[in-house]
Amino acid sequence: MEKKTNCEYCGRYVYDEDYECYVCEVNLDEDEMARFMSGSMRDCPYFQHNDEYRIVRKQM
Repeated sequence: MEKKTNCEYCGRYVYDEDYECYVCEVNLDEDEMARFMSGSMRDCPYFQHNDEYRIVRKQM
């Protein structure tokens, strides 16, 4: 099964008040950016599920 990621669900996809839009906090290198822009990158290796309740579940 192939895992798909969506930037909108990533914890690293944050609102930038200077640009007034959402941006990714990860600094991709030149090769990664080329793969991302061409659409050949299927899964983001830096995807971090934005799950604010994860810590609470670990404490239970």
